[in-house]
Amino acid sequence: MGKIDEAKQILKELGLPGKQQNNRSALVLLALCHLKEGDKWKNAKPVSMSVVGNKDNAKYEGVLRFISEHYGVKYAENSRETIRRQTLHQFVQAGILHHNPENPELPTNSKDNHYRLTPEALDVIRAFGSKKWKKELKSFLKSTGSLKEKYAGNRELKKIPLVLPDGKSVKFSPGKHNELQIAVILEFAPRFAPGSELLYIGDTDNKDLFSDREKIEELGIPLDEHSKLPDVILIDRKRNWLFLIEAVTSHGPVSPKRLFELEEFLGKCTAGKIFVTAFPDFKTFKRHTNEIAWETEVWVAENPEHMIDFNGDKFLGPR
Repeated sequence: MGKIDEAKQILKELGLPGKQQNNRSALVLLALCHLKEGDKWKNAKPVSMSVVGNKDNAKYEGVLRFISEHYGVKYAENSRETIRRQTLHQFVQAGILHHNPENPELPTNSKDNHYRLTPEALDVIRAFGSKKWKKELKSFLKSTGSLKEKYAGNRELKKIPLVLPDGKSVKFSPGKHNELQIAVILEFAPRFAPGSELLYIGDTDNKDLFSDREKIEELGIPLDEHSKLPDVILIDRKRNWLFLIEAVTSHGPVSPKRLFELEEFLGKCTAGKIFVTAFPDFKTFKRHTNEIAWETEVWVAENPEHMIDFNGDKFLGPR
């Protein structure tokens, strides 16, 4: 295994997210350890380095120059922001690096901004490939934690909770698409599908966020083809109306093609079907007006009291 692959293995074991387990991050780690291809990990050194550097007059040696000189990979100087935002920032968060340890008061735009391995990271990195590796790794993760776990925890904190009409609670990942789906439940359903039950709703991170499998199967809706399900499904038992709602923030209204797919997909379902495209605002709606199928409905969240009927001879209701 070459040095770059070994560095990627170290980053993986240290709990860095997948986006920081690439060649770029591996090369940055090697530069900050001051290790060339033939060097041993036990000889890693904590050297303060800037992102670019200049051999002649810079206070600190540059990470990009080290990579170019010793690994033959040339990054343009305008890559410095990518290095900072996609690698160094995460290394600092993971406890691998200190930012400006020699002068913590440096402004963010100073040419003397620099990074250096933390003592804890240096200990575990030096142990890679030795009998001490597992022990040092365990100690490091215990004291600093895995960045993947920290990110997962932060993402969990940012989730949007929603209590459904039946009292069940679900949590949506943050994002415009899920905010629109929540608006469908809280604003559309009480106005245009009063008394309806939620059968299915997906999430950008979890396609099965809520699914009443028993009731869905009773209606003859196949559950083994999730990619064909609309974003939200509601059932009005009293009128036997099924609301099939696509939440659109960037693409995917109920177009003629999508309408055909849904009707074919729901061929065994005997409930009356109402196809709805939900938009967050009129600006998004206008971008898709020429895609929307006739005999469907449109609902715009910024004006929740009204529906737009593409049904011609009738208002809301199954055909």
